[in-house]
Amino acid sequence: MGRLEGKNCIVTGGAGGIGLETAILFAREGANVLLSDISGPALDRAVAKVKELVPDAKKIEGKITDVSKEADVEAMVAHLDPWGGVDVMFNNAGIMHADDADAIDTPEKIWDLTQAINVKGVWFGCKHAVLSFRKHGKKRASVINTASVVALVGAATPQLAYTASKGAVLAMTRELAMVHAREGFRFNALCPAPLNTPLLQDWLGDDQAKRHRREIHFPTGRFGEAIEQAHAVVFLASDESSFVNGTDFVVDGGMTKCYVTPEGPPTEAPKNLAR
Repeated sequence: MGRLEGKNCIVTGGAGGIGLETAILFAREGANVLLSDISGPALDRAVAKVKELVPDAKKIEGKITDVSKEADVEAMVAHLDPWGGVDVMFNNAGIMHADDADAIDTPEKIWDLTQAINVKGVWFGCKHAVLSFRKHGKKRASVINTASVVALVGAATPQLAYTASKGAVLAMTRELAMVHAREGFRFNALCPAPLNTPLLQDWLGDDQAKRHRREIHFPTGRFGEAIEQAHAVVFLASDESSFVNGTDFVVDGGMTKCYVTPEGPPTEAPKNLAR
């Protein structure tokens, strides 16, 4: 506990999944946390959940934000000015649209929407985080951008707009890491594998063939859990990772390194990771 003591953190896409789990861990580690999301009701529930699970948390607030609009992102970051400015920016908000397909069948409007949120939204977050770091004289600060393993490996079940957007996040993160290294601002990209979230489970439904086609690539035999990603984000946010910069931080259970998966029953996520 206390690994983020006194740090001011923003979590975009904070209403669920990786974002919510990260906000909970940030609060437990002593941080002041601003959760943002485009959905007001979902955001209110998330803020209440953090306060319920971490009753001794410091500042825990929510702010409705459309990350594809720079004015929204600027206002979100400015919300922390009275707190002393941003120390940690977790650019996690993103979409993978149901109509996203291959180069032939992806509608242009879906391509544009995906890039606006997944790429431009991350750019705006990085831009205004850096401006806040400078404004408040931060000598050490951390930005974590959510990418994906699909930016590193190909898939025959395409979501082309999503894949392209996550590749852009990797490239942008590396460049910003180099540009701002001498200022003490670190930039790293989190690359999650498919996770056991309600969104994925609802999408897979009872289609066992669709589920098996994805699970078979995991050496563990299981999807990851959102909290397993959140623990990685805490590390990247903390001073423990002070010499970690510009990385594609892959948290995938070995999926991208696997050629032939082992036999036997799937593993289970460690119980002590549960929030």
